[in-house]
Amino acid sequence: MSLYKSLFKQTAIYGLATVLPRIISFILNPLFVIYLADNSTMGEVSVIFSYLVFFNVVLAYGMETAFFRFYNTETNKNKVISTSTISLVWSTIAFLILFLFFRNNLADWSGISVKYIVFTIWILALDALAIIPFSKIRAESRPLKYAIIKIVNVLINLLLNVFFLAILPSWASETDNIFVQTIYHQDFQIGYIFLANLLASFVTLLMVLPDYIKIKWQFDVVLWKKMMRYAFPILIAGIAFAINEHFDKILLNWMNVDLAEIGAYAACYKIGMFMVLFRTAYTLGIEPFFFSHATNENAPQTYATITKYFVIFGSFISLGVIVFADVLKLILVPKESYWSAMDVVPLIVLANFFLGIYTNFSVWYKLIDKTKIGAYISIVGAFVTLGLNLLFIPKFGYMGSAVATIIAYGAMMIISYQLGQKQYPIPYDKNKIFGYLIVSISLSGLSFYVPIFRETYIFGIASILFFAYFVYRNEKETILTILKRK
Repeated sequence: MSLYKSLFKQTAIYGLATVLPRIISFILNPLFVIYLADNSTMGEVSVIFSYLVFFNVVLAYGMETAFFRFYNTETNKNKVISTSTISLVWSTIAFLILFLFFRNNLADWSGISVKYIVFTIWILALDALAIIPFSKIRAESRPLKYAIIKIVNVLINLLLNVFFLAILPSWASETDNIFVQTIYHQDFQIGYIFLANLLASFVTLLMVLPDYIKIKWQFDVVLWKKMMRYAFPILIAGIAFAINEHFDKILLNWMNVDLAEIGAYAACYKIGMFMVLFRTAYTLGIEPFFFSHATNENAPQTYATITKYFVIFGSFISLGVIVFADVLKLILVPKESYWSAMDVVPLIVLANFFLGIYTNFSVWYKLIDKTKIGAYISIVGAFVTLGLNLLFIPKFGYMGSAVATIIAYGAMMIISYQLGQKQYPIPYDKNKIFGYLIVSISLSGLSFYVPIFRETYIFGIASILFFAYFVYRNEKETILTILKRK
């Protein structure tokens, strides 16, 4: 029992540290919408953040996962720590020198101001240097320290953004204080956003610096080659995942979609991210459960039941978010000039719902130690994302990107299901799962895209109540059994 209590405690702490940054991003979205100069400025910020995510994956090059793999299998753990740290330190230094030297060329190529390029390079470097110390903290089962550092990072980022964007401009206009006038620069909102990120990353690195001091600087070439061979497929999968998640804004920019439209798209995209919170929290809790029950005789049936209830809860969340999207936009996107992109919200919600179902369907290749298949599926998804974006963006703009996202995640979900049933059959209740999806998606579409239904909430609320009744009718026996136990 103490083992399970410990596992639950660590999962809860790591879950908080993982979900909190996503919650903070919801808070930052209205802040950016209100205080950034216009939609174009928001578009530029979203494009730069997309580059950040993409290059974060490249600079980590799978070494974090390789660290965990070899830390748990090698007898000399200090060599694993020192070898992986030295590898990332030198690759980060090489990145810094190369990209700072070519910063003007990068600015010309990307169309992003050189000063923002420099901020981005330094943020990427600081984050890369913290990868192994963070991994070491997790490997040594110190979840509280990990959570504290992560929470400090997001709070510094949030508070500095509030200060730079909301407080500093009005303060500067009311005082002649030399310090205030020195740090305040008009029309520097984007710079302040990335300065806040940079300072948060710097403080984070300072907090993990003691782990650097303790390292015995030994580089094992043989071990490093083994780690790199293990890490390379993870790098490819990470790049594929980054393409699926964030590359749409970069492609929209490359294909000359107006930055104002990209800004509206990025702002409204956030409303669709409620499903990401549910999916992230669920994944953190369920993956240890999947592995702990792998040897049970009834494991496949258990996985099938869990997936069915994930679909039920996910359907409620997606239906609720889509029905009340016009209420949520008043909170998360409180400026009417952005609302032209609201039509993407149902697509993004459902796309992330499909990704959550894919997470359930992907249990089979994790249980039979064929994780490379996950990389292959992600790569297929990335090719679908790229291909459909290139096809749809010229005709439909950002709506093309949203459609590409839902098709890519839907394809990954179907491919994983089909392959899984051949390798590790799980008796999913296909009729009920498909029924819940069809009913919730149909009601969502009607409530959002039919003007007469969207203008009043009568149909939307009735849809939620009808879906609740539909679930109760199908799951009546299970629900009554649970209620009797209570």
